[in-house]
Amino acid sequence: MKIKKGFVIRKVGDAHVVVPVGELSKTFHGMINLNETGAFLWKFFTAEHSVNEAVAALCAEYEVDEERARIDAEKFAEVLTKNSFIE
Repeated sequence: MKIKKGFVIRKVGDAHVVVPVGELSKTFHGMINLNETGAFLWKFFTAEHSVNEAVAALCAEYEVDEERARIDAEKFAEVLTKNSFIE
């Protein structure tokens, strides 16, 4: 799974904001607000990775058990898929 091109992520204060750029901005109007973990996963999925790889990355980056990491990674992947943010 990989997030499609046309989004940029920026940190604004304590928030992480994703906005469309270029051609994508013609069809997606708005912004995506992410927490720290969401921003980590967004950046992780800008390259091709599986959900299992995301679980391992979350466990390595944060003090989180595998079960919690899997729930978060699967939910994040579901939102990406549902909103057509992946290639």
